[in-house]
Amino acid sequence: MFPAARRHGGGSVTLRVLICDERPLVSDGLTDLLRTEPDMQVVGCADTEPLALNLLRTTSPDVLLAGLRHGGTIGLDFVRRVMSSDDREAALVVYAPGTKPDDRVDDILRAGAAGVLAAGAGRDELLMAIRAVARGQAMLSPTVARRLVDWYRAKGGPNAEDARRDPAIDELTPREREVLTLTATGLSAEEAAQRMFIRLATVRTHLYRVRCKLQLRDRAQLVTYAYQAGLMT
Repeated sequence: MFPAARRHGGGSVTLRVLICDERPLVSDGLTDLLRTEPDMQVVGCADTEPLALNLLRTTSPDVLLAGLRHGGTIGLDFVRRVMSSDDREAALVVYAPGTKPDDRVDDILRAGAAGVLAAGAGRDELLMAIRAVARGQAMLSPTVARRLVDWYRAKGGPNAEDARRDPAIDELTPREREVLTLTATGLSAEEAAQRMFIRLATVRTHLYRVRCKLQLRDRAQLVTYAYQAGLMT
């Protein structure tokens, strides 16, 4: 089920997508691609950060699809501003050239992006990411995920150790820890409820309490924290 998507006659679901890219040709190409999908509607295109933030408020998209460029005006600060916006309800999917396994991808996830794709992601991967984040799931390109896992393992740096030493994680109840782990595996709240044989509202309550205790804003940060804290392998 798409919690934020709009339903029309006959129960069909339409995902409203806002595209943000400094390159008009890229925006046009993405627009043409998404318009061929019966369950998607492009509600606007922006080539600057101010325009994107304005359209985010006025068009109420379900998903914001943004292209990040090194040295461009649409970058990590833009992601942070989007995720901290009081008017934001859209899930954010970022596609970044190169997406090297460095602090940049880690920072994008920490900032709250629900999906990170490599610039060379194909059509099916892009559509899958949009639909996944609209369901409340997290989505990484296989190449991004592989490089990020390798980078974390090689780095083994202070971030992972700090998370393991974080006393807040000891405040989680067994149920809250289970919900966090299932969320980190990519399950939606509905799927976690089915797996745990509990009500959906109960899962959402657990997720809310986990976010409060760990001071995390959204699903992407929950997933990152779970891996850094050693709950996932």
